Amino acid sequence: MVKNMFSRIDLSSFITGSTEHTWQPTMSSETNIPSYWLNWRFFLCAIFVLTSLFLSSFLIWRYEGPRKRKKHGDDTDDDDQSLELEQLTGVVYDDETWNTCVKDVHPNWLLGFRVFGFFVLLGLISGNAIADGTGIFIFYTQWTFTLVTVYFGLAALVSIYRFKYADDGESGVNVVDEEEQGSYRPPLNVFKSSNGHDRDNRTTRQIATTLGYIHQILFQTCAGAVLLTDGVFWFIIYPFLTAKDFSLDFFIVIMHSVNAIFLLGETFLNSLRFPLFRIAYFVVWTSIFVLFQWIVHACVSFWWPYPFLDLSSPYAPLWYAAVGVMHIPCFGIFALIVKLKYIWLSR
Repeated sequence: MVKNMFSRIDLSSFITGSTEHTWQPTMSSETNIPSYWLNWRFFLCAIFVLTSLFLSSFLIWRYEGPRKRKKHGDDTDDDDQSLELEQLTGVVYDDETWNTCVKDVHPNWLLGFRVFGFFVLLGLISGNAIADGTGIFIFYTQWTFTLVTVYFGLAALVSIYRFKYADDGESGVNVVDEEEQGSYRPPLNVFKSSNGHDRDNRTTRQIATTLGYIHQILFQTCAGAVLLTDGVFWFIIYPFLTAKDFSLDFFIVIMHSVNAIFLLGETFLNSLRFPLFRIAYFVVWTSIFVLFQWIVHACVSFWWPYPFLDLSSPYAPLWYAAVGVMHIPCFGIFALIVKLKYIWLSR
């Protein structure tokens, strides 16, 4: 969320024992001893994290992807017509991964934006690593910035693939009859072809490939993580906790702004939906970061990148719970942005 909650620190120098900085975070206790972990605080935090992972896994299992069931009153097992799609919120359609949400905006503009975004983000995260060392990747901020970079790279590949093979056959891709789409209809012009013109008499939509699903999942994971890192930094950490301890520099500002700018630009251009159940992936992403921190600190004793991760505090379970609850408004705000976009475009 911020390079740390106290000061601008070159992690590589600090870990190697450099004293060139005027302030360094202090450790409350050794983290690689059994007594640090074998206590009620860690037990409660572990229950919270593992429960969150379990509930997230259940949501993913329950709603992700297209599922079919028999129509009511039909006992025929072999009749394909007796099957209907359910859990439509978990379906990702191929055209959603590369198309724009506005008829007048050609999909190639989205392709160009994704390619441009990927190279800019890649250059920035690489520059940050060169300037401050690879130790920056101990922070959630750099994890998230890297994830957004990966998203733009994958999104660019999806758009390039569609641009290159738009005129080729569609064999090997599942389709869904329009009658089976339930109440869902894409907001605007989703049957637009790759050359920008509407397709007439289109009765089926292609279900996205595995790559398309990964693309959608990364998009929604990035959305929540970016709001969590940037929002918490600019509205909580910087004004209330760190303004007296350090001045903003180039990479601090960049790491907490550019990712959000590019992701919002992507959101305003693409035609991806934003099902709420995919908050599960956002929770899984943060949980992986927490488990990584636990493993590292159990092996090597050094300071925590964020003080609220420190398990020596008697308030640690409350901090973990509070940060966990913050995932809901962060994800919800981005879902609202997407909703408002489609409401505005439908006028």
